[in-house]
Amino acid sequence: MRLIVCGAFGRLGAAVCKLAAETDGTQIVAATYNQKKEHTDFPIYREVSRIIEPSDVVISCVPPTAAAEMLAILEYCATRRIPLVLCTTGMPAQVEAAIEKATKSVAVLRSANMSLGINLLSRLLRRISPLLHGTGFDIEIIEKHHNQKIDAPSGTAILLADSINAAMDNRMQYTYNRSDTHVKRNRDEIGIHALRGGTIVGEHTAVFAGRDEVIELTHIATSREVFAVGALKAAQFLQTKTHGLYTMDDVIGDTL
Repeated sequence: MRLIVCGAFGRLGAAVCKLAAETDGTQIVAATYNQKKEHTDFPIYREVSRIIEPSDVVISCVPPTAAAEMLAILEYCATRRIPLVLCTTGMPAQVEAAIEKATKSVAVLRSANMSLGINLLSRLLRRISPLLHGTGFDIEIIEKHHNQKIDAPSGTAILLADSINAAMDNRMQYTYNRSDTHVKRNRDEIGIHALRGGTIVGEHTAVFAGRDEVIELTHIATSREVFAVGALKAAQFLQTKTHGLYTMDDVIGDTL
């Protein structure tokens, strides 16, 4: 599998490059980054449009603030019919529109979290939430991340909340802040809480609080390698797809 990695030396991009180098049958043929790096086994470009090396899949790890770069990546992949794995959340509306357009001609996989464990947790929550909520359990989500993370709540927390909500006919309401109102909790709400501090890679807990008992389901990422593993699994999955929009749920369903 020949890969192009965009944003190759950010936190996630570096983890993808490291894991790809250790994986048999996988080769990075080119990468993009806004600064020159020495001692790489592949060429580095500032602009994706300049890449000439043939590839099977593109993995994009560029930040959501790089809208122009993301648009260029989408155009590059759509024009050349190269599948694209998007490891970025919180993208602006113009990029969202470009993604939808690109999926008509090329396969695109995107997820709020590339971790296989998180996506397995998402599946589990879809199965158990209606049962627990229907027997009187309240539902809250707590997420923790490092002190450099800008967005809150995390895209993963929303992914988990959306999984729960979808299983309950989308009747649940999301509550992010209770300091502005002084009312009792609504039964049909999901409280979502964000903590920021230190170097926490990522921790997400779904709390089901019932009468005299509490059930907690927690996923803890101790390194970014878990996201890189998912990104490579997604790339392998996309190799056989010609067009359309996919998620990590499709990858899990294809492999388990």
